[in-house]
Amino acid sequence: MQTDTPCAIEPLVPHRGAMCLLDTLLHYDADGARAEVVPDATDLFMEAGVIPAWVGLEWLAQAVAAWAGMGARLTGAPPPPGFLIASRRYRARVDAFALGEPVHVHVTRDFVADNGVRAFSGTLTTPAGEPLAEGQLSIFQPDTASLSPAPSTSRET
Repeated sequence: MQTDTPCAIEPLVPHRGAMCLLDTLLHYDADGARAEVVPDATDLFMEAGVIPAWVGLEWLAQAVAAWAGMGARLTGAPPPPGFLIASRRYRARVDAFALGEPVHVHVTRDFVADNGVRAFSGTLTTPAGEPLAEGQLSIFQPDTASLSPAPSTSRET
């Protein structure tokens, strides 16, 4: 079972194919993660040869998913489901992200509530640390037991 970083993102998140927008998990710890994406011409959200700045919000959300997925992997569990329920103060310092230019996606856990709501702060930077965007996310991660179907109460005759 691979837990070392850097590692591929796709095994850690529920997103597949073109919907897995990040490339590599660079760092993981109990409080957050750092991932990387190198936008290219096959990116699902490419417009006019660039990636619009608003896509950075989804990159932050997928970095949170990778963080949760790596935490699950360490316990032998599959990646857990999670839902982006809110974003606050997403501010992009660029209009778009250039193709071929790596973007580092940093997420830090701010708090975890008993009801499954989690808050994260996130930043997008160049590999040298120059800020590109930042924002906060609220994520709902349900207890996986609550996702199991209820036992049937009907009787077969």
